[in-house]
Amino acid sequence: MTDITVIKIMRESLMTILIVSAPMLGIGMLVGLIISIFQTTTSIQEQTLTFVPKIVAIFLSLIVFGAWMIRTLVNYTNHIFMLIEKIGVG
Repeated sequence: MTDITVIKIMRESLMTILIVSAPMLGIGMLVGLIISIFQTTTSIQEQTLTFVPKIVAIFLSLIVFGAWMIRTLVNYTNHIFMLIEKIGVG
């Protein structure tokens, strides 16, 4: 296994992590922004107000995007197993 192969595998794994986590992180950030705007306009400065809506939004996004996330991770895992098989044979 060459250095280039290792770098390619690491790059693919980091990109897969970013792609899979992006929907949940984006929705959590959007809900946090909306709650922050609401807190600013109403002058409510309660720090715990953001936790429950963010958690609910992230769980809902996990339900909506869960199948796609699992399919993406399974495809990447199959790709890694194919690489292991190639390395073992050759």
